[in-house]
Amino acid sequence: MGNTNKNRNAQEILAERIAGLKAKEDENTSQNSQTLVDEEKTDGIFEESDLTPKKGRKRQQQDFFVIDAFDASFKDDLASMEHPLFALKAGDTRIRTYEHNGNTVSITPSVVGAATIYDKDLWIYCISSLIAAKNKGDSISRTVRFTAYDFLVSTKKALGGNGYKRLRESLDRLAGTRIITNVATGGLVTRVNFGLIDRVQIVYADETDASSPMTEIEVTLPDWLYRSVESKQIKTISPYYFNIRKPLDRRIYELCAKHCGNQPKWSVSLEILHKKSGSTASLREFRRAVRKLVESNSLPDYKINFDAERDMVNIENRDGKKLLKTLTQ
Repeated sequence: MGNTNKNRNAQEILAERIAGLKAKEDENTSQNSQTLVDEEKTDGIFEESDLTPKKGRKRQQQDFFVIDAFDASFKDDLASMEHPLFALKAGDTRIRTYEHNGNTVSITPSVVGAATIYDKDLWIYCISSLIAAKNKGDSISRTVRFTAYDFLVSTKKALGGNGYKRLRESLDRLAGTRIITNVATGGLVTRVNFGLIDRVQIVYADETDASSPMTEIEVTLPDWLYRSVESKQIKTISPYYFNIRKPLDRRIYELCAKHCGNQPKWSVSLEILHKKSGSTASLREFRRAVRKLVESNSLPDYKINFDAERDMVNIENRDGKKLLKTLTQ
């Protein structure tokens, strides 16, 4: 951090950032809309991102942490990769329960529906920036501030009116979905009841008009998640994760990254994969979806094969060096 800025507070930094982004957004919207992937408009092909790393300033105040021009690798927390906290379809208002090896999760949505796997992008964005700051030795907080533009660009979402509208709806679902679980984070086992975000505050370009574009957003992450960040119980994921079109494919990628990770391979029964995915489809429908994923061979980092005789799913790490290592041991 430069000495010339150390006396500037977070509000001044955000005001400067927002002023620059407001002008830049109008100029870049049409160009970015051709390359940024929206979950409802994508052909599933992975292309190189046109985003270049940006050197941003990060400041910590007593009560919040500023995410400015996100420039870190993407991280996900291990607990939510392992357990299905997020719904795979929009508008699901049912209470879902999950239990595996003594771990229990109950998900209660609000009337607008449960937070989806696409809504989780906000968690990933915040986790990634906090871990990057922590690795640099900066102070962090579970309350973070960022610009809507930076979030949408970093997570490869559509800009313009639809992008901001969907972000607002996503924030509402995250704030309205409650989790009750005994899953440990940061080495602490408790029975916790929390919202996927504790609090959200949105500032609009026109402070008197809530239909104007969002500029600044402040969210408070749940302590359950923040413990994972503090203890670095996280996993690096591919930047192409945001290009994955189907919700189930995203969830399967998370499970592959969690269980295969740096290993060359991982095998799991279709029944267990179905359970861990959180899918509400029948096992027969789930099997059909897995077969389609095997045919497309489109997941980043991992290749999936299906053993029909044993009803097993076999995952191989696409990193040939890791595969070679096992063959020579």
